[in-house]
Amino acid sequence: MVQLVRGVGSSFSSYGGRMPVLSVPGVNNLRDVGGIPAGDTRVRSGALLRSGHLSGVTAEGRSVLSGLVRHIVDLRDDAEVRSAPSDLTAVDTTRVPLFLGSADSFLAQGMDLAAMYRHLVDESGERFVEAIRVIARGEPTLVHCTLGKDRTGVTVALALSAVGADRDAVIADYALTQSQLSASRKRSIERYLRAISANPHNAIQVATASPAAVMAALLDDIDERFGSAAGYLETSGLTDAELAALRDALLV
Repeated sequence: MVQLVRGVGSSFSSYGGRMPVLSVPGVNNLRDVGGIPAGDTRVRSGALLRSGHLSGVTAEGRSVLSGLVRHIVDLRDDAEVRSAPSDLTAVDTTRVPLFLGSADSFLAQGMDLAAMYRHLVDESGERFVEAIRVIARGEPTLVHCTLGKDRTGVTVALALSAVGADRDAVIADYALTQSQLSASRKRSIERYLRAISANPHNAIQVATASPAAVMAALLDDIDERFGSAAGYLETSGLTDAELAALRDALLV
């Protein structure tokens, strides 16, 4: 059974609501971004979902998700997929490994989140476009990576921002992920990273945090350099027709 659980992330001045979290057996950090305001309209419910990986989804969860989505975009690298293969094989899946290199390489380099997101924007524009083209088909789509935090967070923020979604609501959706990581799992990750990392502070942030300020700064930087999220995606290869299709797919 799908249960709607009200999120506990921060609310923002122009978006006073709380993002809903969907409870589906075996899936973490699952939510539908429908309802986010976009000018005088809103994001269509059921059009775009986001989550962590699907390797633990139960039989009940598979049945539920198969009824909710028609396409999946998996942003993980090959090693992640081998380590935790998806258990939702009945739904068409497009793999778009978003990192140029492995996910672990960012921890090894000691990057903080801001630097990692800037790197993604600078190096993976065509891959973002490839993922967003799937969303623009207009089929109910689920985007996920491992935690559903960074790659998923930036991809969803770009897609929403490109169609004019409320900036504060986009940031609130991103920031909510931090509350979806259980305290016990966060402690386990922190212990592991302190033991292996030369810069555990940045590694812990990358692995567990989704601060609103980081996403706000990223979107501001994209606006400054490309004019808008839509401008960034068009610079990376998205056509005017595809951008229009994305609006049709996401907006009521």
